[in-house]
Amino acid sequence: MASGVVGGRRAAVLGSPIAHSLSPVLHRAAYEAAGLAGWSYERFDVDEAALPGFLDGLGPQWAGLSLTMPLKRAVIPLVDEISETAASVDAVNTVVFTEDGRRIGDNTDIPGMVAALREHGIEQVGSAAVLGAGATASSALAALARICTGEVVAYVRSEARAAEMRQWGERLEVEVRTADWADAAEALRAPLVIATTPAGTTDALAAAVPERPATLFDVLYDPWPTELAARWSMFGGAVVSGLDLLVHQAVLQFEQMTGHTPGPLAAMRHAGEQALAAR
Repeated sequence: MASGVVGGRRAAVLGSPIAHSLSPVLHRAAYEAAGLAGWSYERFDVDEAALPGFLDGLGPQWAGLSLTMPLKRAVIPLVDEISETAASVDAVNTVVFTEDGRRIGDNTDIPGMVAALREHGIEQVGSAAVLGAGATASSALAALARICTGEVVAYVRSEARAAEMRQWGERLEVEVRTADWADAAEALRAPLVIATTPAGTTDALAAAVPERPATLFDVLYDPWPTELAARWSMFGGAVVSGLDLLVHQAVLQFEQMTGHTPGPLAAMRHAGEQALAAR
């Protein structure tokens, strides 16, 4: 990727709402740690209707974009190519611009999940449980396709959601069984539990944490810890946080956009921790 563009190189995170995003903090810390003085990273509130015009207005100094809701699917028709990983879940969270102006879409959430688990010593599990059935749950299934050798039980609130998760399982070649959310306490005995639900949803499960829990991956990071994560830690279980995921997926974005590898993981995590502590 060209680095000699007049005025430096630019990147940004897009979404709506976007003011809460930690991505600028993480990427700017990475630029500083890597000595990329000419790089900038901003945030823009862009919805689905505004996305095509925003992309068409970008100049040659742009290296890439991070995308959050509601743009991860809306961007797919607007890029020239998407990776197999992004195609597997119909979600693009990263767009990289090539020297010849092509737009390449990728998904770093899935390998980010795998990397965050690996950092905590989870290379492979025999089974797992997923709490929730939204977009993050499908990414979780895609990550589990790489590390889980057996059944994944998805705990959901409706038969429609259950059907969606079973369809994702078939598509991703993961053995998925669905169960009712009313029985979600059973999930906490799995070797790996991935909580993909909004803030507060799993609070009622905290009292059901077993005496010797295994590993919890809670994708939330603000507020942190969640009641479930706090109780899990108190009982000696391993906890992977949403900040772990955010940092690992951002490292992969940084590497793709800048060409610098490995990305400065420690510097990015430290910046994220400081930003959250200041909130």
